[in-house]
This record gives sequence, C-alpha cells and structure tokens, in this order.
Amino acid sequence: MPTPTEIRLRLAEKRLEVDFDDGSRFSYPAELLRVESPSAEVQGHSPEERKTVAGRRHVGIVAVEPVGNYAVRLVFDDGHNTGIYAWDYLHRLGREQEQRWQDYLNALAAKGLSRDAGAMG
Repeated sequence: MPTPTEIRLRLAEKRLEVDFDDGSRFSYPAELLRVESPSAEVQGHSPEERKTVAGRRHVGIVAVEPVGNYAVRLVFDDGHNTGIYAWDYLHRLGREQEQRWQDYLNALAAKGLSRDAGAMG
C-alpha cells in the first residue's frame, strides 16, 4: 500500500495535499475529507447507519496529527476530530475523489440537504 512522502495543509485554500511513494499526488478539499470522515460518527457501524453530513461547504482543517506511522487525525474547525485517516483510506479517497464527490452531491439532493450551513434544500 502506498505511503505518504509529504503532507501539506493549505489553510487558506482549505485543502490537504498528499504525495505518495507510488508517485500519486492528491489534493483534497477539506469539505470532502469532513463528509467522508472514517469516524463512526459519520460512517456508523454499518452501511445503513452512514450519515450524509450537510452544511460543510466552508469547513476548514485546523490540524493534522500523526497517528503512529499509519495514519493522521484531522481536526476540523467545526469541532470534528474523531476520524483516523489511514494511508490506504487517503489513497483510495484520492483515487475515488470525483465519484465520491458526485455521490455526496446526489445524497444531499435526494435528502433535500445543502452544502451550506443552516440552508435547507
């Protein structure tokens, strides 16, 4: 499994950039990382419990904390900090970014939710 060679937090752009040792490079919007958090709070304990997180268009990342040599914990400015992003999850998220983003937008639309905080529909 590829491992990161460099991780850069772009505060102003609200992005996390990761270079992997297989040559792949991904730039993740904070919003995508937040709504795809691997935490039980978002993913639940089964596919049926997975939550669609709305209202995170302007979320930012305030800290990237190492977890051993296999993952990072991301701390978001909305207080969420329980997701542990293992290297394989980050790599897969990078590869599947476009499809996951579209799935997220579709889920919001299907549930009448918005990317904007406090907005309906």
